[in-house]
Amino acid sequence: MSETILLIDDDASMRRVIEFTLVEAGYQVLTAASGEEALPLFRQHYPPLVITDVRMEGMSGYQVLEKILAESPKTLVMIITAYSTVEQAVGAMKSGAYDYLTKPFSGEQLRLAVARAFEYRALQRENRQLHAVLQHQDPPRQVIGESAAISSVLEQVRKVASSQAPVLLSGESGTGKELIARQIHHESSRRMAPFIAINCAAIPHDLLESELFGHVRGAFSGAVRDQKGRFELADGGTLFLDEIAELPLTLQPKLLRALQEKQIEPLGGRSRTIDVRLVAASNRDLQEEVQQQRFRQDLYYRLAVVPLQLPPLRQRREDIPILVSHFLANYPQARNVRFSDDLMAALCAYDWPGNIRELHNVIEQMLILRHGDLLDCGDLPAHLTQKNVKHQILNLPKEGYSLEALEREAVVQALRYCHGNKSQAAAFLQIPRHTLLYRLEKYAIEQWE
Repeated sequence: MSETILLIDDDASMRRVIEFTLVEAGYQVLTAASGEEALPLFRQHYPPLVITDVRMEGMSGYQVLEKILAESPKTLVMIITAYSTVEQAVGAMKSGAYDYLTKPFSGEQLRLAVARAFEYRALQRENRQLHAVLQHQDPPRQVIGESAAISSVLEQVRKVASSQAPVLLSGESGTGKELIARQIHHESSRRMAPFIAINCAAIPHDLLESELFGHVRGAFSGAVRDQKGRFELADGGTLFLDEIAELPLTLQPKLLRALQEKQIEPLGGRSRTIDVRLVAASNRDLQEEVQQQRFRQDLYYRLAVVPLQLPPLRQRREDIPILVSHFLANYPQARNVRFSDDLMAALCAYDWPGNIRELHNVIEQMLILRHGDLLDCGDLPAHLTQKNVKHQILNLPKEGYSLEALEREAVVQALRYCHGNKSQAAAFLQIPRHTLLYRLEKYAIEQWE
């Protein structure tokens, strides 16, 4: 359906020329010879664009502008003016006019001005829709946990969120680096702007430059149209570069320039200014990568203005029951599911080399394959059976052990694996807490690390 325009001009010949040009361009045109004639037409059709001459008999174009915007602030009004009244037209724009055309103007100038007006209107509508979505969308997934290790990270997140400095997140795979990056964005002044994520390891090196910085049509074989890169898509917001250690050395100078000068250069195009807050992440030691000359030192220092180290799950075992409860609450079919104490103790004792991601996958697998609503150690995947976990802990020597030495070693290693949490260690050893405390006193166990 074509867009509708209301044209107001008391010069009949000028009105016919403009109407013809706009109809030829595919628009529907309503015409009026005066402001008084135009207002009822406007109220009947509410066209998105009004083009009005300034000097007319009776109501002037400025008065038309004022009345239309009072009734419909989102309507675009374009002023037609003689050269001698340009300053007045600029004043009208300050009062709310979208644009002005200076007589004489060509048909091409008119078509371009109207096309720009409707592009601007489309962008306004898109921005309003996006704003509405952002206002009503669910908040980002929360970082779950109450341990000292994760509480320290969240405290640092709150401090760095108000800054515009780059942040470098380090930690093992599955520790929640993207979740922390989203938390930084959500708590920052950029929260209403885009959060764009890209995994540098997931995109072939020969395509990564185009993905990051974009390209123009004809920049390379197959570039049939312009494409914005992730930097432009994140303009005004936050760009998260995961697995930054995988960024090729050949691209690192372009990333450094984007950080230092706020400039990017699309393939085949000209430099553009961008406003992006960068958060990068790596599960490798970037300082070691620098020493091995696989990563630029100057780029490392630009990225690591604020370094944050995320703890592995084995260093925050007390958060495992909380995480399990969170996963269960978000699994619709698990409303009545319960975990036995033995199962929870086994989960707390395991080292979780895949961290939170592995824990989530294991919980989901057990829920899918369960035979009832009470889950026990028998529901664990093979590599996590209670037998395997206990063998990890006791490591019995071939020459044998005295029973007391074995009991003492079991207590020590249970505490070690539960990071000193006596309640979890007691549950894992399947003894009451007071019995564990008695064993600690009996064997004079004061240290277990």
